Amino acid sequence: MTRDEMDRRAALKAFVGLGLASGLADCTSAPEPGGAPAPTEQPPAADTTPPEEHEHPADGDVLVFAFGDKEGQVIAPSDVPLGGPQIFAYPADAGGGHVASDSRLDQVILVRMDPSSLTEETTARAVDGIVAYSAVCTHEGCDVSDWNEDGLRLVCPCHDSEFDPSDNGQATEGPATRRLAALPLKIVDGRMMAGGGFQGRIGFRRR
Repeated sequence: MTRDEMDRRAALKAFVGLGLASGLADCTSAPEPGGAPAPTEQPPAADTTPPEEHEHPADGDVLVFAFGDKEGQVIAPSDVPLGGPQIFAYPADAGGGHVASDSRLDQVILVRMDPSSLTEETTARAVDGIVAYSAVCTHEGCDVSDWNEDGLRLVCPCHDSEFDPSDNGQATEGPATRRLAALPLKIVDGRMMAGGGFQGRIGFRRR
């Protein structure tokens, strides 16, 4: 491990220690498959929700780069490299009027895998081998920002939890034990879009 990597991991752990994770503990999203459905409200006949109050990600949201030189630009399938590493994204209204960048809970990671390596359940949510998950670790709420190139695993740098993007985001190395919330994808007019909301619980459970 290089000195820069050590410094970055130390900074992330300190950040979490200041209370970052506490804001995620009670956050819930869609239920795990097979679980009891969460209470929902019926949508209005016409969507009159102001953009700033729109729940993200949602079906039809475009995915835009979260950081870097292309920040805010819509992601095309060709922008996601085969075999990783992951790309960080935020959902945005299709018309470009609002980007859901105010909350880390809306943050998405995209990674392209060999389509033949994906499980059946993962394939159902993927497009062109590209899969999407919540960027929030299910252990202590850090960003899942590292990539294990040899094992093709998403890695949380805070405590080295690993997740398998080809198998429903399952945790393969502890201390995390719960999978990442998954996001269904679709491609419309060459743009990466959400095919619905997150499937699974975002963040971690308070003991």
